[in-house]
Amino acid sequence: MSNTINGSDVRKVVIACDAGMGSSALLKTQLAQSLKPYGVTVEHTAVNAIPIDADVVVTQAGLAGRARKSAPDTPVVTFQMFLGDPAFTKLEAAIRDGADIDG
Repeated sequence: MSNTINGSDVRKVVIACDAGMGSSALLKTQLAQSLKPYGVTVEHTAVNAIPIDADVVVTQAGLAGRARKSAPDTPVVTFQMFLGDPAFTKLEAAIRDGADIDG
């Protein structure tokens, strides 16, 4: 099942991770800086505790199933690498351009 939101409607992105805070905390800082001009806040949470007000969830591909179970009505954007993954560029472009985000 896939969910969609228009990038212009995104106000809160949640980075969902499994246990550690290291790499995903760095990702939170990176995404927060790149999405700030668009009025988007970025939070970090455990994959099993995604807040209901998340507009988009960003998580490692291996955690996608758990993220979708935790937030069944929210688009889940997956990535492979914490740094330089094309998913982050695509997400920012969709928010900037008002394009659909599927997940």
